[in-house]
Amino acid sequence: MHALVDIKKYREDKNGTDLMISVPDMQLGDMLRKKRIQNAEIRFDDGRHISAEQRKKAYATIRDIADYTGYLPEEMKQILKYQHMIRTGDAYFSLSNCSMDTAREFINTILEFALEEGIPLSENAIERTDDIGKYLYYCIMHKKCAICGKDGEIHHEDAIGMGNDRRRIDDSGYKKICLCRMHHTMAHQLGVKRFREMYKVYGIVVKEG
Repeated sequence: MHALVDIKKYREDKNGTDLMISVPDMQLGDMLRKKRIQNAEIRFDDGRHISAEQRKKAYATIRDIADYTGYLPEEMKQILKYQHMIRTGDAYFSLSNCSMDTAREFINTILEFALEEGIPLSENAIERTDDIGKYLYYCIMHKKCAICGKDGEIHHEDAIGMGNDRRRIDDSGYKKICLCRMHHTMAHQLGVKRFREMYKVYGIVVKEG
């Protein structure tokens, strides 16, 4: 379930932060007791509303997806909203006045959808993301180039070392990025620093499992 809560008090110590929260208009005692619920996910909203730049990125990406799938942009927006709600458990929202956090997560959802379905965008997806770390992760998971969106392969920013079998070595602690063959070749030619400066992308560590 999803609920809005009020934070009443907090207390910090070396182990973390204790929160006292209130869930308005809901009686949850029976459910907590019967299901023995002891853990919950909490998402913080700092009160900032969606920015003009976020709205521009969201609508441009929705329009590209609509053009590719044959839906009208307004229809595609509603489809993607409901997909986002299923994915995150968030309540219905409006792109006119949702929070910046909701907008950022929605942009994550629609960019991952475009990567997963192989939908070309009218500009490089790296220009559309509002959360570059998540975007780079999605590119690795879906084997798409972080720069151009084409089918990609893993490039290791950290040198694995000569003589090691890349197919067998555990690379979970290495910084990596997914790049198409052309950009992969350029990454080796330019070196880490110049490649990062040119394309504004970088390798991340992805822990498996």
